Amino acid sequence: MNKNVAIVTDSTAYLPKEERERLSIYMVPLSVIFAEKTYKEELELTTEEFYKKLEGAEQLPTTSQPSTGQFVELFTDLKKQGYQQVVTLHLSSGISGTFQNALTAGEMVDELEVHGFDSEIACYALGFFVREAAQLALKGAGVSEILTRLEEIKATLKAYFMVADLGHLHRGGRLSGGQLLVGNLLKIKPILHFVDGKIVPFEKVRTEKKAIDRILQLLDQDLRSDGRYEVTVIHAMRPEAAEQLAADIRENYDNVVDVVISVFGPVIGTHLGPGSLGISWYKQAEA
Repeated sequence: MNKNVAIVTDSTAYLPKEERERLSIYMVPLSVIFAEKTYKEELELTTEEFYKKLEGAEQLPTTSQPSTGQFVELFTDLKKQGYQQVVTLHLSSGISGTFQNALTAGEMVDELEVHGFDSEIACYALGFFVREAAQLALKGAGVSEILTRLEEIKATLKAYFMVADLGHLHRGGRLSGGQLLVGNLLKIKPILHFVDGKIVPFEKVRTEKKAIDRILQLLDQDLRSDGRYEVTVIHAMRPEAAEQLAADIRENYDNVVDVVISVFGPVIGTHLGPGSLGISWYKQAEA
């Protein structure tokens, strides 16, 4: 194993524990707060447990980022393990201070070079970056090669999400009462995406089917071009719908895609709400 470069991320990549262990990925958790009780996502609260608690919650939970101290503790341990350099990859700095806290911590640990990468995104789309960085590190790649590849991924990566429950957005203060009323009357399903690291509306589409069809149309535009793509279908307690979407994508583009299913875990689920669906993809490196 290459002890020169350690790969660090946060829990919002929602990479399965087995995958993190296999690829030697280190993870720092974000937290969800229900009625003043704090849970570190994945470590103290699974995705399934989160959505069950959400159903009975009188108030919408809040979220919090890892402290600088948590990163200092991890980086110090990595130095003791023999690592000389770290590439730390995190959810968008436009929606969380996690990335900045990691950079601040890196400056506080002597004799360890910490290189930050702002994914400008979240969920398994972030996981795409982390997974490739870890694979390169295990092959002995240096920091420069890893960061170059991450920028290549960013150039082709896209992600679109459909919010199922406008009421959830309203409860969180991200939708006015008037917008909620009109949206419900028109059965609007907003499609969201990331621009400059922030979640913004892409299109307002009527009905879930039209929203999903529109995202698939955007996917098709890229998959009809040259190259092979990695695709993830992301869901918030919609396993059957996610499985069907993944199966349809595999059937239609079998020779050009690898498809995995992921989740909107507790922290991101707090902001998007249950029932949400999304698709993210990027172009694989040429052989």
